[in-house]
Amino acid sequence: MASPRGINGNPGDSDFTFQPADADGELNLQKTKDFPVDPVSSKVTTTNNELMEHAKAEQKMEEEKEKEKKDATQKLKSTIIISGVVVAVIGAIFAITKKLREK
Repeated sequence: MASPRGINGNPGDSDFTFQPADADGELNLQKTKDFPVDPVSSKVTTTNNELMEHAKAEQKMEEEKEKEKKDATQKLKSTIIISGVVVAVIGAIFAITKKLREK
């Protein structure tokens, strides 16, 4: 196993290697156009975004179904109420005409 000092105590023989630093690129981000992308993080982000979009679309579809269901129920209630009012008005008209005929 290697030590931080290197193999056999010599710092030049270290098996720890780092990529050379790009100080100019790190300090001047406007110049740097090619950023390294971690493929795993990128894939996770893409997957999360896709899942969120799918969930939103699913929720929107459920809301539309619920709205259609409420619209149908509301339309039926309105039809029944209007029919009841029409029947009541017609009954009142018949009652009034019957009273007028008796006189």
